[in-house]
This record gives sequence, C-alpha cells and structure tokens, in this order.
Amino acid sequence: MKIFNLFNREKKETLDKGLAKTKQSVFAKLTKAIVGRCKIDDSILDELEEILITSDVGVDTTLKIIKRIEKRAASDKYVTTEELTAMLREEIAELLTENKTDSMDDFTLPADRKPYVIMVVGVNGVGKTTTIGKLAYQFKKKEKRVFLGAADTFRAAAVEQLTVWSERIGVSIVKQKMGADPASVAYDTLNSAKANNADVAIIDTAGRLHNKIGLMNELTKIKQVMKKVLPDAPHEVLLVLDGSTGQNAFEQARQFTAATEVNALAITKLDGTAKGGVVIGISDHFHIPVKYIGLGEGMEDLQVFNKKAFVDSLFGE
Repeated sequence: MKIFNLFNREKKETLDKGLAKTKQSVFAKLTKAIVGRCKIDDSILDELEEILITSDVGVDTTLKIIKRIEKRAASDKYVTTEELTAMLREEIAELLTENKTDSMDDFTLPADRKPYVIMVVGVNGVGKTTTIGKLAYQFKKKEKRVFLGAADTFRAAAVEQLTVWSERIGVSIVKQKMGADPASVAYDTLNSAKANNADVAIIDTAGRLHNKIGLMNELTKIKQVMKKVLPDAPHEVLLVLDGSTGQNAFEQARQFTAATEVNALAITKLDGTAKGGVVIGISDHFHIPVKYIGLGEGMEDLQVFNKKAFVDSLFGE
C-alpha cells in the first residue's frame, strides 16, 4: 500500500524500528487503560494523560491533546482501542501541521540560495557533529558540493571528529588552529564555499551553555560575520537535541531559542528511548518545525521528518 510518495519501504522500516520502544510503551499502556471499558470517561482521559506525559510529550501539549480527544469523544458513547488510537493519531498529526512540522522533499536544497548556509547549534553530547556528518553525506549523495566549517574551536575533539567525517564522506572542510575565533572560521568557510560554487555550507558551533549571555554573544557574532559574505546567511539555524533526554531536551531548546533565532530542529537518538513523544511536545511548545530525526548510528539513519510516517509508526497504521 502506498502511503507516502517520498517515503520508501526501507526508510519506513528504519522509522518503525527506531520508534519501537516508544510505540511499545505507549500502545501497551493504552491497551491496558482501555481494556474492558466501553466509553471514554474521565478515568480513561486521566490514564491517557499520564501515558502521554510519561512519554515526554510535555504537560501543556498533553492537556491540549486531551481536550481535543474529550471534545471528539463527547458524542461517542462507545469506543475501542482502535478508535482511540485513531483519534490520537489524527490529533497529533494536526498539531504537527499547525506547528509547520510538515513533510518536505528528501534532503532538498532551495535552488535560489547558493550556497545554502546551515548553522548548527546544540550542547555537547547530543550528536551535533555526527548529525552534521550525516547531513553532509546525504547532500553528497545528491551530488551536491558540500563545505563544512569547524567553528567549534574550543574542543579539539570536535574539530578532529568533523575532519574524520569530511574525509570519510569526501567533502571539503575549513578549519583553523585550536582556540581560533569561531566567527573567523565561519567567515573563511563561506568565502571558500562561495568561491568554489558550493551548494551548501554547514557550520559547526561550540556546544556550551555556560551562560546565556556568552552563548548569545558568540552566536550573534558568527551570524554577523557570515552576513559580510552572504547578506542573508545563515539561511537555517538548526538546533540538535537528544531525544533520549526527555525534559532536558525541552530546557536546552528553551536556552538556545532564547540565545539565537532557531528555525529548524533535529532530534537524535530516538531509537534508544521510549521518550519519542518529545518530538511532538517540543514542536508544539516552541513552534519550530522538526526537520530531521536520528534513528541510529548509521549514515543512512538520519531521516527527513515526515509527520504522517512518524505518527503512523507511533500508533500503527
């Protein structure tokens, strides 16, 4: 059965596998909550609320979903597990649509912005540099010319890791010595990308959250320097979050959205957790589209987020 025009069977299987822990947790609890019941009453809604919150959907988003389910169920005296999960699937898909988390072409770059500049932000340990490598791999697969900028100059390991990725994939990297000015690296990267007719430039940044003011100043400086090369850069500020950290990911999103103008999200490590609901909650709370999700260690395991595929994998088709 063809469900997604741009979502092939292999990617769907990876998504199903990656969300298996969350699905098992949610679906098992949902089935237990509704068994032997013949209608959606307050007790079922209370249990549904607990299920969503423990899946890290977040309190505010959970209450929004519960209110919608309650309204829909008001006229329906009887309900089955299938009917309730269908309601959940539809309401969550609608929430993701409202927050502009919509399906997009598979790693497509805008034709009118060249090079397309992505500035990647996020704390250390969330999979930021790995996500950059996987993005570069996907763009290279599409025969795009890719430049990486190693602007996380405070951590030698970050520069080394990005260099390994560049060599492994076969893309260009711009880097300077340890402790160099990150804005200078970003400036050099964009100049090189522009001079070499690159399609995309991806800039890594320091993953520090020592204080909001320092972070804001650093990211602002990088953006200002980029504009000297390309006035509309960066085109995308991509915040990488670790989905397995649940509510901590919410706090990181709060800090970074206060520090810079984040306009896209990548949520990683969803394959190792039952907290996949964090994708729904963060998208709804911050009104920033989830663009990519990470479902494993392999280079193919970073996927463009497809809301319909995600919801169907989570609640069954």
